[in-house]
Amino acid sequence: MTDLIHERPSRLVSVRELFDIDSDFKVPVFTHKDEHVPEIDPSYCFNPDVTMAILAGFTRNRRVMIQGLHGTGKSTHIEQVAARLNWPCVRVNLDGHISRLDLVGKDTIVLKEGKQITEFQEGIVPWALRRPVALIFDEFDAGRPDVMFVIQRILEQDGKFTLLDQNQVINPHAYFRLFATANTVGLGNVTGLYHGTQNVNQAQMDRWNIVASLNYLPRADEIRIVQGKVPRYADDNGYKLIDAMVAVAELTREGFAAGDLSTLMSPRTLISWAENTEIFNDPALAFRLSFLNKCDEAERPLVAEYYQRCFDQELEESRSVKLTLL
Repeated sequence: MTDLIHERPSRLVSVRELFDIDSDFKVPVFTHKDEHVPEIDPSYCFNPDVTMAILAGFTRNRRVMIQGLHGTGKSTHIEQVAARLNWPCVRVNLDGHISRLDLVGKDTIVLKEGKQITEFQEGIVPWALRRPVALIFDEFDAGRPDVMFVIQRILEQDGKFTLLDQNQVINPHAYFRLFATANTVGLGNVTGLYHGTQNVNQAQMDRWNIVASLNYLPRADEIRIVQGKVPRYADDNGYKLIDAMVAVAELTREGFAAGDLSTLMSPRTLISWAENTEIFNDPALAFRLSFLNKCDEAERPLVAEYYQRCFDQELEESRSVKLTLL
C-alpha cells in the first residue's frame, strides 16, 4: 500500500467523453488501476445530475451525500464513477456494530522476532486519509450517534484528523475524497420503511457540501438496466416481458405513495425478479419468490391484482381472497 500513497491523477478528461454528459467540465483521472478501483459495469445507467454532483466531489473535493430510496444504486453510482476515473474506492457500512475503534484504530498484540508486543493498528479513517482514496460511508443515517462524531472534523475540506492515542495529527492526502449514502436526510424513520435509521445531528448534516437525491428512473431506463443485467431478455420479446415487470413495479410504488402498501418494489428487486424468471422460466413463480412473499399478507391480494393488470394472469393469492368472500 506504500505505492498508493504517492499516486496522483495524471490527466484531465472531459465529462462528455467519459459519461456522455453535455458539459465542458473536466475531471482528474488516474493512469494506473489500483486493486481498490471498482470494476466497470458497462450496463450501468448514470443519472446526469447525480453524476455531476459526484464528479464535483472528486474534482473540487466537495463532501457529497447521495440520498434516496432503497435499491436505487446510490453506492454503486459512486463506485461506477470512481471506476471510470480509476480512483481507488473503499466502502464502509455504518451498521450498529461499527465502533469508534473500528474507524480510528486500536492497540493489538502482534508477534515480532518471537516476542509478543502491543502495536497500534490504525482504522479505516486514518488509513484512507493518508491515501488518494474515495471513502464511502454507506447507510450514514444508521450509524450510532456517538460514533458519527469521529468524522465530524474531516467533513471539512481542510479537516485534519487527530489520533489521540498516538499523539498524531493527520493531514488528509490531497486526493482523499469523502462520500456518504443514506435512505433519509438525517430525519430518522419517517416513512416506516427504514427501521434502525437515526436522527443525524444537524450540525453534522450542515457540513455536507452537496446532497443529491437519487430515486427511481424513468421506465425506459429501468427496462434498459434490467436487460443489461439479464441479457437473455435483450430482444423484442424480452422487452415486452421487462416492460410488464417495470409496470408492476411502478404500480407498487404508486400504491406505497397512496398508503395502500407498506412496501414497494425497488430496481434491485426488479432485477432479482428478472434473474429468477430466467431460472424458473415462469414470471409468476419468480414474482412470488422475489417480491410477493415479502409483502404483508393482507396486502398480497392488491399486489396480485397489480400483477394481473400487467400480465393478464390471475395469481392464487387473488383467487383465494375471492373464495373467502364467497
